[in-house]
Amino acid sequence: MDYKNFVDNFSRVACVLSVNLKEKNSENRYLIVDANDAYKHTVVQNIEDFAVNVPYTRYIPKAKNFEDLCDKCVRDDRPVHTYFDIELYNAWMEVFLTPLASDDSDTGLILFSYEMNPKADVDKLADISSETATNVIKTCLKLRETNDFQEAMNSVIADIREQCAAKRCCILLTDFDKREYKLLCEDYGGDTTLLPMAEILNEDFYRIIETWPRLIHKSNCFVITNESDMEEARKVAPEWIDSLKIDDVRTLVIYPLRSNNKTIGYIWAGNFDPAKTLMIKETLGITAFILSAEIANEQNVRKMKIMSSTDLLTGVYNRNAMNNRISEDLNGSKPIARPFGICFIDVNGLKATNDLKGHEAGDKLLKDVASILNEIKLPSSAIYRVGGDEFMVITEKIKLMDFKKFSQSLLDNSERPGRAHFAVGSCHSDEADDVIKAMQNADARMYEVKAEYYSRHPEMDWHNKTE
Repeated sequence: MDYKNFVDNFSRVACVLSVNLKEKNSENRYLIVDANDAYKHTVVQNIEDFAVNVPYTRYIPKAKNFEDLCDKCVRDDRPVHTYFDIELYNAWMEVFLTPLASDDSDTGLILFSYEMNPKADVDKLADISSETATNVIKTCLKLRETNDFQEAMNSVIADIREQCAAKRCCILLTDFDKREYKLLCEDYGGDTTLLPMAEILNEDFYRIIETWPRLIHKSNCFVITNESDMEEARKVAPEWIDSLKIDDVRTLVIYPLRSNNKTIGYIWAGNFDPAKTLMIKETLGITAFILSAEIANEQNVRKMKIMSSTDLLTGVYNRNAMNNRISEDLNGSKPIARPFGICFIDVNGLKATNDLKGHEAGDKLLKDVASILNEIKLPSSAIYRVGGDEFMVITEKIKLMDFKKFSQSLLDNSERPGRAHFAVGSCHSDEADDVIKAMQNADARMYEVKAEYYSRHPEMDWHNKTE
């Protein structure tokens, strides 16, 4: 058959592939029989250089997921349609595979076509099997069962593991800018011999995570279903494959979680029935899309909360956070644990430093004071920057004697050579159980200490200088 004329009748990218059904491990198993010009332009600069009846890997990297789809198409003799996110291109690809009649019983023929778009089409994502749709709906409902994000994710990952009939399922969050990662949630089958992720994850594991984008490459996920897949992956991540074997991992699928064209984590399932691979890929593919949005939203909310309660210059809590904490005590929603202590700290000579050396030097003083307070603070303490040059420390569940030691430590560090100088005033709840009264007492005492400091260093008392 003249496949050139056949594919040229398609306006979209199209080619005809042959699949060797007899030699499954042959390098020539998947060949490009012919292609239209639209397809050729996607893989070569000059279409005259395009060759036919050659392995598809001559033009694009080997893709296990693509080969699995081809196998399914010729095995079931039915069209295959899928839609997924390709990380490498920051785009969504819609793939169409249609079985064609073949004169050779050892060779399957497929019409392959695709479209790529920068954004996801929800209608296309919804074109899934009834089993996957049920699983996805269940996931969405789990996410709405509770306002506790962590509780919801723990429930979701347990359901996903059961849906995939896997022995382990987990989600890792990643920050490639900071080279950090953390385990969000995981779930295990009751009879699994797999080690808990806590025993696997360590400082060196980030180097393994860095190999995953290369393993996924131009696909939407990474899959291991047999020993051959293991050996292919070993070429990219030998240490990881060795650790998988030690951990008795035989099958594995990993999907990236992406938001705004950025990978924010990975979801994976391990030790499942290889016969269910395509169903698992479809389930995880759609679920990953939903969870990515949910996780990104939670991260953004958390960042906004941090920004609204954090002083951006010093990194300690800001005045807004202090006001909220005092309000929680006064209205009884979250009382400050008794006994407590309040310390007010005021930077000495900040105005003089700003006027003589500039605000950058003044900012260094403020950051230095915050650094000293963080060095000294107790685990039950919270530090707030409550004004331009003023800080406050609330220490909960602290007895008077221990609070006096803490206050003395602040005083001992308030005039260290080469460091910022500051005045300290304190009040314990034994003197004033009312938080507002304790704050007023600590503030008044701080100004007494500050006045004494300026009496010894009048050159730093810029507030009282006249023109």
